[in-house]
Amino acid sequence: MVPRPFVQADVFADRPGAGNPLAVVLDATGLGGAAMQAIARWARLPDTTFVLPPTRPGASYALRMFSPKKEVPFAGHPSVGTAHAVLEAGLAEPRAGLLLQEGVAGLLPLRVDMDAGVRRIAIRTPRAQLVETAEARGARLAEALDWLPAGELPPALMDGGRRWWLAEARDEASLRSALPDWESIAALARATASMGVLAFARCHGQDYQVAARAFVGGPALFEDAASGAANATLAAWLALRDALPGSGGHYQVSQGREVGHDARLHMQVDADGEVWAGGQVVSVVRGTIDWP
Repeated sequence: MVPRPFVQADVFADRPGAGNPLAVVLDATGLGGAAMQAIARWARLPDTTFVLPPTRPGASYALRMFSPKKEVPFAGHPSVGTAHAVLEAGLAEPRAGLLLQEGVAGLLPLRVDMDAGVRRIAIRTPRAQLVETAEARGARLAEALDWLPAGELPPALMDGGRRWWLAEARDEASLRSALPDWESIAALARATASMGVLAFARCHGQDYQVAARAFVGGPALFEDAASGAANATLAAWLALRDALPGSGGHYQVSQGREVGHDARLHMQVDADGEVWAGGQVVSVVRGTIDWP
């Protein structure tokens, strides 16, 4: 057995229990893909990441990320949470305020900001492309989303490394009270090779500008507590429609209340059209994992 440094963190949260949990194995040297998948299955968290020495020039570290079912090419909360754990362990230092993550999706920068002693980390997400809108599918898509009172924008399928259907709700109250039709969401995910549906509403009078709920349509059916990748596709869609909330391309998202969490995601679409997804991270468990 080799004891390996291990952290469990809450991502997109300012306190334990509010964000999306993540397990991080800080030294995965010598572990193969099968062992990594076994650890992720054992951890039973949405994602587990494995930190490795970088192999590409300029990279701060390399990582692989796994859900309990399979390896994942990119996801927002594992990227942000791993950067936090790496910084906390002293395994890398930002250069000009940036870390460079090496992974299946290539080299992706993470911006590290300190404000009044509070650290926020944001990843520049892969560029998302519009695949299709609801008009292309007509009544079939409308039936798949008939559990959600419709908002102003048409539903759209965006691809940012993972595909998500984006569906605007009429208002925050109807979003938060919506009861998803899981069978329809799963069928839509299978038919369009997508993750599922990110339902959202624009909000007023709150400390956030968007409320979101992410319904994963398979292989397991669940509501995600906080999804950086899904919200990044939403930011790209809102920018495409000239409908960004907030100010100067910045806005905050509330996600996870309906499943017992209270995450906050800080989103930005910069002057070059790049989408950054980030927030705070808190470490909850620190120790070692013994795995053959």
